[in-house]
Amino acid sequence: MRIAIVNDLLMAVEAMRRVVASATGHQLAWIARDGREAVERCVIDRPDLILMDLIMPNMDGVEATRQIMARTPCAIVVVTANVSGTSSKVFEALGAGALDAVNTPVLESPNSAAGARALLAKIETIRKLIGNGTRKPYPPFTQRAQPAISGPGHLVAIGASAGGPAALTQVLGMLPADFPAPVVIVQHVDSQFAQGLAEWLARHTHLEVRVAREGDRPQAGTALLAGSDHHLVFASSTRLTYTADPVDNAYRPSVDVFFKSANRFWQGNVIGVVLTGMGRDGAEGLLALRQSSHYTIAQDAASSAVYGMPKAAAELGAACQVLALNKIGSRLMSLVSAAAKAHV
Repeated sequence: MRIAIVNDLLMAVEAMRRVVASATGHQLAWIARDGREAVERCVIDRPDLILMDLIMPNMDGVEATRQIMARTPCAIVVVTANVSGTSSKVFEALGAGALDAVNTPVLESPNSAAGARALLAKIETIRKLIGNGTRKPYPPFTQRAQPAISGPGHLVAIGASAGGPAALTQVLGMLPADFPAPVVIVQHVDSQFAQGLAEWLARHTHLEVRVAREGDRPQAGTALLAGSDHHLVFASSTRLTYTADPVDNAYRPSVDVFFKSANRFWQGNVIGVVLTGMGRDGAEGLLALRQSSHYTIAQDAASSAVYGMPKAAAELGAACQVLALNKIGSRLMSLVSAAAKAHV
């Protein structure tokens, strides 16, 4: 991959340059000293991946990410000196379209090797997400009747990736504290950020939001967030667990794996939602839900920070509805409320 570095500190730039140079198959595209320069360089020469700092003069990494994703979208990983100390900005950048975040490797430090390995692991994950540019063929779209939502035991299952944190705040923000269905979220994010993301999301909704624990049982009024590099799945009709399988899945945790698990085990109705994100994770799982007469929603292109995952779902014919982000929360309310009234 061609990788660009955006950072105003020479030592940080050199540390990342050495990491990129150490890996076969990667090359340095260019270096920018602030966000404004990065936006301008992307117009002329768009790289495969940008390693983006957060705190910089002239334009910070959040705004640079937002502008790049709007004008010349490409994969972006936040690389900053103190991820845990800048968590709010990390989530802002993820909401603007960045895929992940990692601490900046440090030259000649006791932890320099570990820092380099962590960054290389992120780069390898992005390489798998980007792939070789080929697309697997999808079957022709077949219009299916929209299933009726009825009966007890509703579950809202949401998958998201790049741009997901901001999108999730909009969706969850429209749901009341007494929302009569549990919500389970699989957001592509490093496990070290899961707790912080749950706390950040909780500030934007009346629901209780927390990281899903081993053995958790989804409850109405609560949103559980996948919080491990393993996949979140149902172990039974009511209990959640984490599993390493499938080990060869590039997405960890995987939306597809969770959706297929919910389709297999959940005894009531599932409403599957695929939000903004790079790649195709979630499309096949959403299709499995729809084919089992569950209701499915994909975010539309205009409101997506990255129209990858929802586009794949729409092309596959997996979505009963394609909706703008600001319509999804109210649609969930109407579906679940109507079903609850029908069951009374």
